Amino acid sequence: MIIEHVALWVRDLERARQWWETYFDVAAGDEYVNAAGFHSYFLTFPDGGARLELMYDGSQSANTEDRPHDGYGHVAVSVGSKETVDALTARLVADGFRCVSGPRTTGDGYYESCVLDAEGNRVEITV
Repeated sequence: MIIEHVALWVRDLERARQWWETYFDVAAGDEYVNAAGFHSYFLTFPDGGARLELMYDGSQSANTEDRPHDGYGHVAVSVGSKETVDALTARLVADGFRCVSGPRTTGDGYYESCVLDAEGNRVEITV
């Protein structure tokens, strides 16, 4: 089994898409819009694997049965090396994004940092 995609509720769909395109070189598919006002993009990473779905629905408020909250716990993105973890973390910090942990080696052996994206969601950058 593999993870096919992770879904993320966002408040500004275009801003979120641009952030992922800028820092993780993802390719966005066509925007999906349904009759009820739900919008989403599926983002594909350069090396394949799981996709990320960014979702926006202005007709519903957070904390409903269909939309329990904005965001997610975190999504982990493997970038291949400690050097890349360090460089991307430094780039994000230089661009004004907050690093909330690391870069560091965790107790279970992962080398990672955790940054907040354009909407304050946690993105774990790992080898």
